[in-house]
Amino acid sequence: MKTWNAKTNEVQRNWWLVDATGCPLGRLASEVAVLLRGKNKAEFTPHVDTGDFVIVINAKEVQLTGRKWTDKRYYSHSGFFGSLKEKKAKELSGTKLINTAVSGMLPKNKMRRKLMKKLKVYETAKHPHQPQKPETYSLKQRKDLPSS
Repeated sequence: MKTWNAKTNEVQRNWWLVDATGCPLGRLASEVAVLLRGKNKAEFTPHVDTGDFVIVINAKEVQLTGRKWTDKRYYSHSGFFGSLKEKKAKELSGTKLINTAVSGMLPKNKMRRKLMKKLKVYETAKHPHQPQKPETYSLKQRKDLPSS
């Protein structure tokens, strides 16, 4: 019996709508990464993009637990000497936080750039993807955090 591999043109792509309101950043990013990669599908093939499109709304309301808003730092470097830049999590937008977290959970190869193009993140609940008829995706790991 031969092993079956998915082909790019045979994959059925869905559109998912995820609401980030009150959701911890890491839990949100891990489920979004699974959807983008296609690991929730039976026809998942590691070297083929079998994932779906994901729309994340209300990115500005994503939560970080503990003191991560002030202690967590994000670094960027241009490649020139002395150009290391550092920002705290509270200085970044919710869109940038979610994109960085999801990108870190995807494979570090050419496929990551392709998968990140299928992620659409918006600060508010308004998005231009109504014609695609996205289905609402409820997060499995969602826990209501105490408001602080």
